[in-house]
Amino acid sequence: MSIQFLDSEKLYYSFLSGAQEVIKNKRILNEINVFPVSDGDTGSNLAHTMNAILSDARMDQTVEGTMNSIADAALTGARGNSGIIMAQYINGIFMSLPKEEAITMAGFAQMVQGAVPHAYHAIANPVEGTIITVIKDWAEAIHRYKDHAKDFHDLLATSMGDALSSLKHTPDKLKVLAEANVVDSGAKGFVYFLQGFAAFLQTGLFKSDHNFAEEVIDFTEYPGHDHDEINERYCTEALVSGVNLDLDAMRKELSFLGDSLIVAGNTGKAKIHIHTNTPETLFQVLKTKGTILQQKAEDMVRQNEAAYHRKYSIALVTDSIADLPKSYMDEEQIHMMPLNLVFEGSTYLDKVTMTPEVFYPLLDQVEEYPTSAQPNPRVAENFLSSIAAHYDKLLIITVAKAQSGTHNVFLKAAEKLQEKGKEIYVLDSKQNSGAEGLLVKKAAELIKAGVPFEDIIDQVEGLRDKTRILVSVNTLKYMVRSGRLKKAVGKIGSVVNLKPVVSLDAEGKGTIAAKAFSEKANTDKILEIMKKEHQESGITRYCIGHANDEKRALDLLTRCKKLLGYEPEYIMNISTIVGMSAGVGSVAVSYMREGEQQ
Repeated sequence: MSIQFLDSEKLYYSFLSGAQEVIKNKRILNEINVFPVSDGDTGSNLAHTMNAILSDARMDQTVEGTMNSIADAALTGARGNSGIIMAQYINGIFMSLPKEEAITMAGFAQMVQGAVPHAYHAIANPVEGTIITVIKDWAEAIHRYKDHAKDFHDLLATSMGDALSSLKHTPDKLKVLAEANVVDSGAKGFVYFLQGFAAFLQTGLFKSDHNFAEEVIDFTEYPGHDHDEINERYCTEALVSGVNLDLDAMRKELSFLGDSLIVAGNTGKAKIHIHTNTPETLFQVLKTKGTILQQKAEDMVRQNEAAYHRKYSIALVTDSIADLPKSYMDEEQIHMMPLNLVFEGSTYLDKVTMTPEVFYPLLDQVEEYPTSAQPNPRVAENFLSSIAAHYDKLLIITVAKAQSGTHNVFLKAAEKLQEKGKEIYVLDSKQNSGAEGLLVKKAAELIKAGVPFEDIIDQVEGLRDKTRILVSVNTLKYMVRSGRLKKAVGKIGSVVNLKPVVSLDAEGKGTIAAKAFSEKANTDKILEIMKKEHQESGITRYCIGHANDEKRALDLLTRCKKLLGYEPEYIMNISTIVGMSAGVGSVAVSYMREGEQQ
């Protein structure tokens, strides 16, 4: 079948065929991923981008309409360094589209070469020897061969040799690839795309394989490489919509926040990728540019450790409701899945793209009170599968299922991995905040000590009803605004200056542990409860959390030390999601009684 022109249908199915070829080879791309960071996810990110094309792109009656749909789907779904470069290249193709009802070979050459500067321009510091190099070399080959090729299949087949040659020589341009003895992962992904694109033009047949739309769960170990230190921790991305977006100005403003910066898109929509240590600062800047539609921030340090430097065979996973110092989580390689915080029209990631230091000062300024949301099931599946690729067993400790649907999200995500033979246990902490954090810390200590998996589970479950949190609520207005307390009850409580001590019952549901009518009396009640339980069975460890009120926390610390005679495990600002319910100025003490544990 000789194809001399690309109409809307042929263009559409060529792109879909290319997308499927990338998804099919996702695992291979993950295995050779060493640049810009060896976190083993280039294949997954490119597959995510290609899945967006498969799912969201639509065939229009015109070439322009079809290409516009493909470009928009790619940009919206783009993920990862290579994924966003690829999406911007596709957007460049749309912007370089010739004014033809059907695309000739000359018109095709014009648009694929005209798109190259768009891709380069999106990258703050383009690095040769990556996907961008192969894109450029292939586009130049298309332009050279356009007048000599018999048809589109001949044009694609001939230029494929140049693309493969360019891919083969990527290690010559990038030292880290030569040292690892691999070609660039993103560049190889682009070559897979070209192979799928060309396959449709050769056969004229496209068979949709819906299985490719599912994230493949793979447990193959990645090959060992020498890895550079990760200086910017979070692989961070955002999709922003707005009016008259200035991509160049945005690129300049964001360049100081990290490296590997890419700003792709157009005046109405921008996709941003950056490696940064301060994702919360990035999103505070971006919210002034337009509406943040999507955001992602993956912990590359933890990904790298899991793949190449894991300390233990058991992975310990928790959610962001568990208040535990980041330094300790780093030391013990504890994986954290952030919950979603819906704030000012955008959905942020608790403790990652929205931190307590940023959140609490803004809380009293917003008209619409923020809400929380459990992790997206698909995101949870991807998160767990990336961890399970490197560990024999996973212990997941979640916030009380009576408090959040997070526990069930993890359960469902774990089922697919268990079907693949992974040993995973999802444990309901029946706690939140510092109390959940203490249980996670106990589990980490048992893993470090080499305790068998089943015994760790038994011990942690045995400690759930011996662990407690007591929260000193300074004002009821936050509980009312967050919906935790009815307005009528809150109004009555405010009139009498009620300051309750809030806790959780045996199943993890909120309960009033004591009532007081002054801040001092409230704290006295907490100490009375602790004193009684300490005398009965001995409090062996405790921690203190606060919602942006370190002074109150330190005052409570002084009294706890006097009662118990020892220092806390830690003191910290609590999760934004916990804090928005308890309110700014609240403090909490969480404690554990381990006396009867073996």
